[in-house]
Amino acid sequence: MGLLRDKALSELLIPNGHACACGRTHHAGLQYLKIGSGVIRFLPEALAEIGCKKPFLFCDINTYNAAVPQVLDALKQADIPYTLFQLSKEHVEPDEYAVAQLQAAFGSTCDCVLSVGSGVLTDCGKVLAHRHNLPQVAVATAPSMDGYASNSSSMIEKRVKVTMYNACPQAILADTDILKAAPERMLKAGLGDMLAKYIALCEWRISHIVTGEYYCEEIAALMRRSLQTIVAAAPGLLARDEKAVGAVTEGLILSGLAMAFAEVSRPASGLEHYFSHLWEMFALRDGKVPELHGIQVGVGTALTLKILDRLRTMKPDEQSVKQAINAFDQQAWETDMRRVFGGAAEELIHKENTLWHKNDPGARMKRFARIRDHWDEILTIMDEELPDTAATIALMKSLRLPVSPREIGITDQQTLDAFHHSRDIRDKYLTSSMLWDMGLLDDFPME
Repeated sequence: MGLLRDKALSELLIPNGHACACGRTHHAGLQYLKIGSGVIRFLPEALAEIGCKKPFLFCDINTYNAAVPQVLDALKQADIPYTLFQLSKEHVEPDEYAVAQLQAAFGSTCDCVLSVGSGVLTDCGKVLAHRHNLPQVAVATAPSMDGYASNSSSMIEKRVKVTMYNACPQAILADTDILKAAPERMLKAGLGDMLAKYIALCEWRISHIVTGEYYCEEIAALMRRSLQTIVAAAPGLLARDEKAVGAVTEGLILSGLAMAFAEVSRPASGLEHYFSHLWEMFALRDGKVPELHGIQVGVGTALTLKILDRLRTMKPDEQSVKQAINAFDQQAWETDMRRVFGGAAEELIHKENTLWHKNDPGARMKRFARIRDHWDEILTIMDEELPDTAATIALMKSLRLPVSPREIGITDQQTLDAFHHSRDIRDKYLTSSMLWDMGLLDDFPME
C-alpha cells in the first residue's frame, strides 16, 4: 500500500484509486493533466482522452481575451466543432443566474463542457457538467485558486455561500504562457488561498478529536506537500517567473486532488474561508463587487492565525461555558441572524433548528468535555500545523498581499459579524465553533 504523500502528481491520477490506511479508497475523476508552456496545443488530445467530439465552450469577457483565441486555434487546427458562449456580465458570480445562462445556451449536440477561466467559471462548469452527466475540460486562466481539480463547487444559492459536491473536471490544461499573464491580483489570490491550508489542516485534526469527523493523515500530508511547494515558489510569482507560476499551479492542482480524495473541502478550508464567504455575501447584499476570493482568504488567514495565537494562552473553563449556555437567548440569536444575513437568514435558522442543532446545550457540553479532556493534544496540533504568525504576515506583505480587513474595504463591524456568525452558515467545525463551545466567542478579542 503506497503512501499518497510520496507519489508524483501523475501517479495520483489512476482510475482504480488508492487504497489507504484510513480504510477508504481515494479516487479523483481527473484523467488528463498538462501543466507547462504551450500546453493548450494538447486540447484536442485531452478531448479525445475523455471521449469528447463537440465541446460546449464558455467564458466571460476577461477570460475570452486571456485564452479563447488560443483555444479556438487548437480546436480549428484539429477540425473539432464546438459551441461558444460568453457570459454577459463583466463580473460573474457563481450563482443561479450564471448557471441558468449556461443552461439556456447549452447546445444539445455537445458532449462535454469546456470552461475557460479560473474559480467562478470552473465551478459553474462543474455544476453544468454534473447536470448533464457529461465530462468537463478546464482550461485554467490564472493560478488564483485551488479548486480546478476538486470535486466541489463554491456557489451562491439563495444568497448563501454553499459548497456543492459534483465532480472534478476529467481534463485540465494549465498553460503557463496564459497563467503568467494573469492580473497581479489573481497571482496573489492563489497564494492567499493556499496559506489557508495551515489553518484548514489544524481545524480538521481538532474536529476529528471534538466531533469524531473523518480524518486521513495521508490526505493531510498531501496537502502539506502542496503548501510547501507553493510557499517555496512564492517569491518568484509576482515576477511572473514561469517556473514559479508552474510550481504554484501544480501545488494548487495537488490541493484540489486532496479535496477530491477526501470527498469534502475540509482539507483546504477553515475559518479563514468563512471570513471570505461572509464578506462576499455582505458585498452582494449591499450591491457591491467583492474582492477576489483568494485575497479575502489571505486576510482571513492572517486574522485566524492571530485568533489562534490568543487561544493558545487560554484554558477550557467549565464555568465559562455553563454561564454562556445559561445566557444564550434563542430569540436574540435569530434576530441577530436576520440583521446579519437579511433574506438569507430564514434558511440558515431553519437548518440550525431542524438539522444541525449546534446550539443545543447538551451537545455543546459534550463537545466542551472533549475539548477540556484533550486540550494538551489540541495545543500540540496547533504547534505542529500552524506557521509563525509574524513570519507569515511578513511573507504576505513582501508580496503586496493585504493582511487586514480594512485594506480591502471591510469594516470592523463586518469583520465581527463574520467572526461571530461564521459557525452559522454550514455544519462545519471551525475555530469559531470551538470558541463558541468554550463560551468565549462573543467576547473574544479580535485585536
